[in-house]
Amino acid sequence: MNMTIKEEVINKQDVMNKNSVAKLALSALSLSLLLTLSACSGEDNTATDETAAVSDTETAVVAVEEPVVNTEEAATSEVAEPAVVEAPMPTAAVTAEPIATETELLAVDAGAKLYESNCQVCHQNGLLNAPKYGDVVAWAPRLAKGKETLYTHSAKGFNKMPAQANDEVSEAQVHAAVDYMIAAVS
Repeated sequence: MNMTIKEEVINKQDVMNKNSVAKLALSALSLSLLLTLSACSGEDNTATDETAAVSDTETAVVAVEEPVVNTEEAATSEVAEPAVVEAPMPTAAVTAEPIATETELLAVDAGAKLYESNCQVCHQNGLLNAPKYGDVVAWAPRLAKGKETLYTHSAKGFNKMPAQANDEVSEAQVHAAVDYMIAAVS
């Protein structure tokens, strides 16, 4: 069983190729698991069309605050006045929740949209022991704790549920999604 150097090299290349394929498969599996878990965390990079329930006839003026400028820098540079942006005013009833120093107006279906894009991943099938959408029995002990507790747990995270409020999803949007799910069991 004397192998030539060429045969040994070919065998080593085969082993290396098999190891590379195994590592690639493991990486793909890890990536898919990571993407599945991140779907529950509320991160969604898709654009949403919130202009469907907006009238073109009414507009609201929103003042955008500029960042605070250091006084030493202000002496050497010009300070711009706050920008004023005109945004369409929704004609239907809206939910307004204060967030820090700003107020966010949400479309009527904001809770449904967030549920469908983020929450549904876990709440449709009870993933990670999440109460299923519309399951009155599963939601009863959670509702007994009160709506404010549900808001806090969903926005900041609780047990296996990661925090849903992040850079892309505001607490007001999370609250709207909680209200949407509560309405299904009320």
